[in-house]
Amino acid sequence: MKYLIIHAHPEPASLSAYLKDRAVADLTAAGHEVEVSDLYKMEWKAVADAKDFPSRAENEGPLNYSRASKKAFAAGEQSADVAEEQRKLLWADVVVLQFPLWWYGMPGILKGWVDRVYAYGFTYGVGPSGGANWGNRFGEGVFKGKRAMIAMTVGGRMAHYGPRGVNGAIDDLLWPIQHGVLYYPGFDVLPPTVFYEVNRAEPDAVETMAKTFVERLLSASTTEPIPFIPQNGGDYDDIQVLKPGVGSEEAGHARHQYSPAYVSNTWLGKSGDYTAKHIPPTSRDDE
Repeated sequence: MKYLIIHAHPEPASLSAYLKDRAVADLTAAGHEVEVSDLYKMEWKAVADAKDFPSRAENEGPLNYSRASKKAFAAGEQSADVAEEQRKLLWADVVVLQFPLWWYGMPGILKGWVDRVYAYGFTYGVGPSGGANWGNRFGEGVFKGKRAMIAMTVGGRMAHYGPRGVNGAIDDLLWPIQHGVLYYPGFDVLPPTVFYEVNRAEPDAVETMAKTFVERLLSASTTEPIPFIPQNGGDYDDIQVLKPGVGSEEAGHARHQYSPAYVSNTWLGKSGDYTAKHIPPTSRDDE
């Protein structure tokens, strides 16, 4: 298989970088192909602006980024760095967004990567729009048939990101990335790999994290994806609202999944249990 890791951490000696390097080594040793976009090492330009369109004339008036993106993509006139990242995405079977959780989201450099690489006509603005079918998105699009996963390091405790945790449930925090950035253009989204309390991790725990991360990647082709409901499969009405009786019995974002909904592992009283789990709504106990 072909793996693309989009890595967004500024410190080469960080745990995140170590996990990335272990993944590359172990995947390669297992016979897979791996490419890495190390955004800080690449000095990735995170700001979306007029410089992204080298052929745009100065007299074209105020910049409409979406419109300029559409024109540049269609004409093959995008900046070279953007076109290269698009090539990698089309090449890969599995895409991994790897980053530390900063202020309840991904680092700005990774958001900027999405803003610039996800061009109009490439990942959005694709397919007919009208009535119940509102473009090829949310389960359809350029990445349909590919798989993607978030791999994230978190400083806080697992309990902080549980159903009653002060930071909010991890699935809610990841919703814009998993359902938006990944599912919107067609990826099958695998359950995230999230490591907590990383600043306090002892060497044994680091080794456990590395093995878990590699195992998640090696099993990517057989792991059941999060059961998001596709937009154009008949379960949304003509204004893209879920029809009555469709979706999970879970509240909030999980309603946009078939039942049983995927819920990330929360604190179950088991030290070192970083494995994502399907937790049925009626069995959230310490079993």
